[in-house]
Amino acid sequence: MAALPTPAAHPERPASLLQWRLLALLYDLFPALALWMLVGTLFTVGYTLSGHAERENIAPFSALQWLLWGCCWAVTGLYATLSWRRGGQTLGMRPWRLQVVRADGSAPSAAQLWRRYAVGTLSVLLGGLGLWWALVDRQRLTWHDRASGTRVRRLPKR
Repeated sequence: MAALPTPAAHPERPASLLQWRLLALLYDLFPALALWMLVGTLFTVGYTLSGHAERENIAPFSALQWLLWGCCWAVTGLYATLSWRRGGQTLGMRPWRLQVVRADGSAPSAAQLWRRYAVGTLSVLLGGLGLWWALVDRQRLTWHDRASGTRVRRLPKR
C-alpha cells in the first residue's frame, strides 16, 4: 500500500490574490478617471485659450493628443507610486487589505515602484497578460511583481 504524501512533501503555493487585485484595479479606475478629467480639462482650456475655435477638438493622433495621453499616464503613475510609497496601498487596495512590499517585506524604493507601474502598464496594454500570468506562476507573481522585486500581500483583518 502506497503511503499518502505528507504536507511537507508538497509545499503549499501562496494564495492567489488575482481576484483581489482586479477588484482593487476597478476601484482605482475612479480616482484615475478623476485625474484624467482634470488633465483633460487643463489641456482643453489651454487649447481654447491658444486661439483655437471653442468647439474644435484636439486632432486625433496629433502631437498634442499624444502629449495629453502621456500626461494622463504620468499623473496616474504619480498617484500609484506616491500611494504605494506612503503605505503600500492605493485607495483601491485599502478595502481589500492589499499592500505592495519588497520580497523581504520592507517598503519598496521609488525606482522599484516606477518599474512596477511601467511593467504593469505594459501588462494591461497586452490584455492583462502579465496579471493572468499569476495563475500559472509557482509563486503567484505577476510580471510587474517579478520585474520590480515587489510583492502584493494581503493584510490580516484588524
